[in-house]
Amino acid sequence: MNDRKKLIEKRERRAIRTRARIRGTAERPRLSVFRSNKYMLAQLIDDVAGKTLASATSKEMKKKEPKLTGSAFVGKTIAERAKAAGVTSAVFDRGSYRYHGRVKALVEAARNEGINI
Repeated sequence: MNDRKKLIEKRERRAIRTRARIRGTAERPRLSVFRSNKYMLAQLIDDVAGKTLASATSKEMKKKEPKLTGSAFVGKTIAERAKAAGVTSAVFDRGSYRYHGRVKALVEAARNEGINI
């Protein structure tokens, strides 16, 4: 149990370190990513107002796909919803995750849909 607690604390510290340099505004919100073992979630957050402008998750897919495909789906979906909310650019918040694999696939899919990150 103690080892698990240390891992969680280390992850939280990494996320705090990353978010200390990032602030989202209404014009350029923060694109926050959460990666679980099964799903991928993304949110566009206006930190000034404290509101979520748009969100997407891989749970919304019609059929079960590989995780990397689900991440690309989330990136495409969040970009479409961002455009609907009038957002053209965002600040990327990777949290405690490396810019690699599923996180990278999500961001690249959002960029391909026209969101400037």
